[in-house]
Amino acid sequence: MFVVGSGRSGTHLLYHTLLSAGGFAVYRTQPAVFDLLAPRFGDLGKRKNLIKLLPVWFRSYQYRISGLDRGSLEEKILAECHSNGDFLRIVMDEITLRQGAERWAVWGPDNLLYMPEIARTVPGALFVHMIRDGRDVALSLSKEGWIRPFPWDRGRRLQVAALHWRWKVERGRRFGREIQHRYLEVSFEDFVSSPAKTLADLGQFLDHDLNYERIQNQPIGTVKDSNSTFRSEDGTPTSSPVGRWKTLLSALEVVQIESVTGPLLQELGYPLQFPEAHRRELRTKAMAKVYPAFFDLKEWIKANTPMAKLVDTSRLRFDDAVPQ
Repeated sequence: MFVVGSGRSGTHLLYHTLLSAGGFAVYRTQPAVFDLLAPRFGDLGKRKNLIKLLPVWFRSYQYRISGLDRGSLEEKILAECHSNGDFLRIVMDEITLRQGAERWAVWGPDNLLYMPEIARTVPGALFVHMIRDGRDVALSLSKEGWIRPFPWDRGRRLQVAALHWRWKVERGRRFGREIQHRYLEVSFEDFVSSPAKTLADLGQFLDHDLNYERIQNQPIGTVKDSNSTFRSEDGTPTSSPVGRWKTLLSALEVVQIESVTGPLLQELGYPLQFPEAHRRELRTKAMAKVYPAFFDLKEWIKANTPMAKLVDTSRLRFDDAVPQ
């Protein structure tokens, strides 16, 4: 199964919750097959691309923590890999077999952008889309500095981050409607406020026992230690993750966010603080058209042009430091 969603929406927490439930292979990193390896090395169904990829991948952190034998894994990949989905499936199946687990789950928010391909090439794949209030997501994305505005919009980082959230969520929901029986949306707010009930519903969708008490007794990763953007020096969150925007954003900042996300927020059940914010100024209307088109263009370039060869492979982490 695949945990997907916009960055800073709680996907990491959901993934580690699943691992804490037991039964899933523990693989605490992003495989980065669809959003990094395939764009960088080309279609992994082609043997020539696999031959270029494998020496690089076997030096990566992603391989090192797998615990797999290089020789037998390389032989299996070269013999059986006929698509990007096959590469991921082979690796994760072997990790699952080695650990004696029942099944595997993958964390990687950007897998949301590749859901149609994943659904086509990974038989039986299920998708859980974590959705969080876009105002809290924009606040966190802006603080992290992950979404870069154009130079002339540097004073509107929150709006640009909000537009990125809207683009991601709308795209994920559109893909999800095409595979409804394999797709489930989970509200971050419900997950935080009513974890036992939310996990019971999710467990029914996954056909997996997600016992809340057991998860609390054997926590993994962010279930035990928060990865909140808003933490004190000792790592403790400084405020509730739900509705943080209400105290940390000014009225003007809320208006800026709601002016570009209002209809989607309402569609998802989030009440607006300023319902009239949809009456946008000309510049905001332009941003609401330009940035989603820009995000689409970046993905198209990554998937269809030689520029994909410039994809940053730093997430493969060619270092010797393996976190606990």
